[in-house]
Amino acid sequence: MPLPSNTHRIAVLPGDGIGTEVTAATLAVLEPLAKRHGLGLAYDQLRAGAFCYRDTGTAMSEETFDRAAKADAILLGAMGWPEIRTDDGTEIAPQLDLRFRLNLYAGVRPFRALPGVPVALADPRARDIDFVLVRESTEGLFYSRDRGVVTHDMAEETLRITRAVTEKLARFSFNLARRRAARRGKPGTVTLVDKANVFRAFAFMRGIFSEIAADFPDVVHGAHYVDAMALDMVRKPWTLDVLPTENMFGDILSDLAAGLIGGMGFAPSADVGDTHAVFQPAHGTAPDIAGQGLANPTATILSAAMMLDWLAGKGAGQAYADAAAELDAAVDAAFADGLRTADIGGTDGTLAAARAVAAKIGSAPA
Repeated sequence: MPLPSNTHRIAVLPGDGIGTEVTAATLAVLEPLAKRHGLGLAYDQLRAGAFCYRDTGTAMSEETFDRAAKADAILLGAMGWPEIRTDDGTEIAPQLDLRFRLNLYAGVRPFRALPGVPVALADPRARDIDFVLVRESTEGLFYSRDRGVVTHDMAEETLRITRAVTEKLARFSFNLARRRAARRGKPGTVTLVDKANVFRAFAFMRGIFSEIAADFPDVVHGAHYVDAMALDMVRKPWTLDVLPTENMFGDILSDLAAGLIGGMGFAPSADVGDTHAVFQPAHGTAPDIAGQGLANPTATILSAAMMLDWLAGKGAGQAYADAAAELDAAVDAAFADGLRTADIGGTDGTLAAARAVAAKIGSAPA
């Protein structure tokens, strides 16, 4: 059967542990969605990750990288395994290689309270949590990956922030705030999260954001120290909108933010560059539950919705945007109707969750 004219090729890297389970569940949900909207999704299943490293000596072959780079988008499960490490003691993380080699500077981490999913805060306003961390994903302290110096007496890492990447991150964040403002019907706000009171690099970053803010007079702009932001994420997260930040800060704050909305199983993400993008759940491989069918696939399903929306923005057509909106709505409808995954105290496993979401496709309002 010939593929639809709007076919896009997706490189699928399931990875390790529960990565393989949540990826399979997500592809099962995408099947009826693609049929309903007439999408052409052609999958290229590729192997990478810790067990690939154990078996072959490489975490991601050059052939795999080339095939992923040539795809229209990359859908990734989760990679890494505690007992499988490189000679320097670090875990296997080819997802970081994708970020650096494809220049995926914007790590987009949306956090939204879903209907029926318990939130961590008792304040009723916590049901209104809806903000996005934009983690710069190629520089910051992670720039020092494989560059750190370790001697008998000391260890040293280097934090790097450049004007070129920071300008891109700023424009990405302000444009995202504009799109969110149009959807939410209220002014967008960009709040840079930094430590400019101590480090020159962050004062430099703050200055660049202030320069770019002048091009977006309709978006409210501010800055907040990272320690104060950690406090406000717990104290009043419903007031937050778009939060760009340095790589390490974004890595840490992402886990805190996920804890507010039910856990890592509800935290999708995308790493976006000028021409490529990787979509994956923000969680890890969860060795403690791997292979038991307990993993929550919601973060991966929502990451797939982000992928469809990104493809729409890259010219795939309105059908992709409509499908993305319906997939988000189907997730909401499934949990509103009683879906409860194991990580929030329920009994619905990976396949049951996928079936519940798939059942809402065609019935959930987009």
